[in-house]
Amino acid sequence: MNTNICIQNTLTVLKKHITTLAIFIFTLFMSTPISAQHHHDHDHDGLHHWEIPSKDPDRIILTFHGDPATNRAVTWRTDTTIKKAIAQIAEATVNSKFADNAMTINAETELFNLGLYKGNKSLFVNYHSVVFKELKPDTLYAYRVGDGSTYWSEWIQFRTAKADYSPTKFVYFGDAQNDVLSHWSRVIRMAYQTAPDASFVIHAGDLINKAHRDYEWAEWYKAGSFIHSQWTAIPVVGNHEFRPIAKGKGKKLSIQWRPQFTLPVEESLDPEFHETVYTVDYQDIRIIVLNSNTKLEEQTSYIEQQLANSNAKWHIVTCHHSVFSPAKGRDFEFARKNWKPLFDKYNVDLVLNGHDHTYARGHVPVQTIDKDEVNGLGTVYVTSVSGPKQYPLDANQIKNYLVEGYKPDKTAEQTQFFQVISIAGNELTYVAYNVLGEEYDRTVIKKDFTTGKKELLQNKN
Repeated sequence: MNTNICIQNTLTVLKKHITTLAIFIFTLFMSTPISAQHHHDHDHDGLHHWEIPSKDPDRIILTFHGDPATNRAVTWRTDTTIKKAIAQIAEATVNSKFADNAMTINAETELFNLGLYKGNKSLFVNYHSVVFKELKPDTLYAYRVGDGSTYWSEWIQFRTAKADYSPTKFVYFGDAQNDVLSHWSRVIRMAYQTAPDASFVIHAGDLINKAHRDYEWAEWYKAGSFIHSQWTAIPVVGNHEFRPIAKGKGKKLSIQWRPQFTLPVEESLDPEFHETVYTVDYQDIRIIVLNSNTKLEEQTSYIEQQLANSNAKWHIVTCHHSVFSPAKGRDFEFARKNWKPLFDKYNVDLVLNGHDHTYARGHVPVQTIDKDEVNGLGTVYVTSVSGPKQYPLDANQIKNYLVEGYKPDKTAEQTQFFQVISIAGNELTYVAYNVLGEEYDRTVIKKDFTTGKKELLQNKN
């Protein structure tokens, strides 16, 4: 009997020690830093399902990187359990057999900490990117991204550019910025219904409101859904893509910008400009993307270099801030004094802006030396907005631009817009649609490629 009591007491003591040890191990694990747990953070409380990273690829987006006739970049996101990712690509066929001949490319993977910004959950995610190279011009391709075995995206199609000058079409959006999922989603989807064959899309800055807030980027991707993975994007940085990471710190480019967009890097520029200032040459159209938020003087020489060394038939410049602002209290004087003379000198065709949450299209004529006579068309300037945040027009401010040779052609306010721009032969056709898909504004730039002279064929309605 005494022996049995001893055994029972021993077992009781052992149970207590085991329980204490289990509690200690559990407490130690829970207090271990995320980095020591291989970044397996499952604190998703308060997140929508479309914000939460998983093994399945999400936030898939195409961008230009290299010659659009032979290259394309794709970037996507997963959770950190997907440490090795790949992309596959093949020429699309009328049936699914194209997949048998798909080429496989290993992705570059970047570990990214959302918690760098205190407004986000302290989650780690992996961004993956691939640049497709040596593609055939004017060819429809199908691609997919994933882990190579179980977790794949769908097959997605895009067409490479033609090697020579040919008709093309693209879409341009002003600021999306606020309530992106609720109110911008119908704009991008109506644009897709209107121009499903568009080759690419320009987002002229302020894609979201708070630069680093991942919830807003999640909204932006969900609003565009598969469209982002099919239309090649040309994203432009706006002032809302810059924000301090913490109180008392200076403004910083959105922490998501470079991980989520694989964009051209201009090695000749300060690294601060990398993937925010770049040029895309698409079928004899040169598109110059500027960062109108910082170090403007340093970009002036870049503008001249890109224009002076170009043999393109059309030149388009896009930056966020409006050169001829139609909104009260806005004035991008630096651009008018320093960039506009270059646009005049090199006969830039079109400048596409956002920032002012209203709509204005106008043009600058080419003037003779005495500035009394007009000698043809210079540059067409457009300011537009695609999101719900709207500002009123300032008619007096627009009138003040008359002394600088600016002539307003069409304005609007309290309206969400998207624009479809088509280029064929010697004509560039610009059409602005409201969110209902109704045409609001139309004009045509007709150009003599030999002399460079242009005329503006206005919509008489």
